[in-house]
Parts: sequence; C-alpha cells; structure tokens
Amino acid sequence: QVQLVESGGGLVQAGGSLRLSCAASGRTFSTYTMGWFRQAPGKEREFVAAVTWGGRSTKYVDSVKGRFFISRDDAKNTVYLQMNSLKAEDTAVYYCAAGYRLHPVVPESHEYDAWGQGTQVTVSS
Repeated sequence: QVQLVESGGGLVQAGGSLRLSCAASGRTFSTYTMGWFRQAPGKEREFVAAVTWGGRSTKYVDSVKGRFFISRDDAKNTVYLQMNSLKAEDTAVYYCAAGYRLHPVVPESHEYDAWGQGTQVTVSS
C-alpha cells in the first residue's frame, strides 16, 4: 500500500492559483488511481478530481471543471492538482487518495485505499 504526503497548500487571494502535490511511496504507484478530495469546516468530505492508473481518464466535480486540472507523473510517484481562478468556496483541507487499480474513476471516498494527511487551502475574498 502506498503512503501519501500532500504539499502546496496555502493562503491565496480569490482569482489566484495554487498547485498541490501528492508524493507517494512505494513501487506500485502506477497501478493506483489517484484522487483529490476536500473537506471544508462543518461539511462532509467531497470528491474533487481523480485520474486513473495509466492516466487515460480523469473526472472532476462540476464545481471545479475548467478551473482545476489533475495530472500525474509516474516517474516521480507524484500527482498534482493545478487550481486556477480560485474562489472563497474552494477553501478546505485537501486530501490526496489512492485506489488500487480503481477503474472507472468513482467519487466515493470508501473506494480509495490510502489517504494523505491533508493540506490546507485558504482563499481570501
């Protein structure tokens, strides 16, 4: 099972950009579908985006389509979330998740096997 460590969170003004990274340990990273979830204060954890193992397909929640982009670099065991045109409602703790050979991409958190510790993203309006 992979272990995940997120980085790249921080404070940004509305309209700005951030890139989150999630570094994974282990030699089998390429066999995991990688996802990003987020949890705002007082709200349930919500699916944001995911990319399948092999990188052949991606999925996004409607609220981030056209603004957020997920990518992976299997040579570096890393998945990224490029977040553009950030809004105050994007403020949350962002979690990286891994699902072994998960296909197709599903937004249900219980389908993912491993989770990072989270990184805070705060968007000021």
